[in-house]
Amino acid sequence: MKVYDIYSSPIGEILIVMSDEGLCNIELFKEDWEIYLKQNSNLKLDKERCKTVTTQLTEYFQGKRQTFDVPLDIKGSSFQSVVWQYLSTIPYGKTCSYQDVANKIGNARAVRAIGGACKANPIPIIIPCHRVIGKNGKLIGYAGDRSWVKEWLLKHEEKYVEGDK
Repeated sequence: MKVYDIYSSPIGEILIVMSDEGLCNIELFKEDWEIYLKQNSNLKLDKERCKTVTTQLTEYFQGKRQTFDVPLDIKGSSFQSVVWQYLSTIPYGKTCSYQDVANKIGNARAVRAIGGACKANPIPIIIPCHRVIGKNGKLIGYAGDRSWVKEWLLKHEEKYVEGDK
């Protein structure tokens, strides 16, 4: 059975959805998670089952956590899974381009598909798609016109990179 919690963060209220197996969805924007809750009316509010995720998000936003250790239950194509797995290796406070990701996964021509996999990422922040930027250094391709969140997350991480505290 899936459950949810609403987490108040510095970037706004975040919807967290857990299945029996683990974290399966994070919606960063209220207008998106309100739609999600309407479409999934069988979800039950359960703060206790979501507590590990909310605790780790709190630590992340306080600059005390750089990686996440929560059970995951995410679904995607085999290509998306490869991309998401690679994104999880991008170090905290660092960025790479969509082209870099394509090269690293061995498919240099898949730049647009990398963007599609980032867009389909069901658990942003946990799988840090915000760390992928344009090869010109521009903050492109994050939740449509919501690139301010990508910018905020990257600046937040820069503040807490080892040695800069």
